[in-house]
Amino acid sequence: MKRIICAMTVCLVTTLSVSAQQNDDFYQPRTTTFWSDVQFGGALGLGFGSGYTNIAVAPSAIKPITEQFSAGVGLQFNYLKSKGFYESASYGASAIALYNPIDFFQLSAELEQLRVNNTVEGYYLNQYYYPESKENFWNTALFLGAGYTSGNATIGIRYNVLYQKDNFVYSQAWMPFIRVYF
Repeated sequence: MKRIICAMTVCLVTTLSVSAQQNDDFYQPRTTTFWSDVQFGGALGLGFGSGYTNIAVAPSAIKPITEQFSAGVGLQFNYLKSKGFYESASYGASAIALYNPIDFFQLSAELEQLRVNNTVEGYYLNQYYYPESKENFWNTALFLGAGYTSGNATIGIRYNVLYQKDNFVYSQAWMPFIRVYF
């Protein structure tokens, strides 16, 4: 009986030892954290003119999921004022997906949700006075785009498939873009 127990113990220890050695060859410890490959970027826009002000701030972050696919989130704030006519402030968030089928070409999809606060000042038109009007609403945009990528930058064009001509958020459905991530 002692021989059987000894033999079983030797077999068990040998098996565990061999298994442990084989697993060590395949085990690769994780050397990165979640945040180590997150890329940060975004957009900053300033425009000033005679009675015109436009300020846009849109930080964002993406995380590579595979070698070709990345996903991320962004925030956005826009302020526009045309003195004596129009004032608008919008703020919100977006989710973005980027796909690079080849090194220099990028496809993108971005879902954006904005809270929009517009004020149109009172004005005369054809001898009629139109009083000040205010609109506060949510606007959803879905941009599908394509661009040329070089290094960390992409330049391209995107199309808002949910574009509405009458909502005073975007002047048209097509929009050029420059996207940079570090």
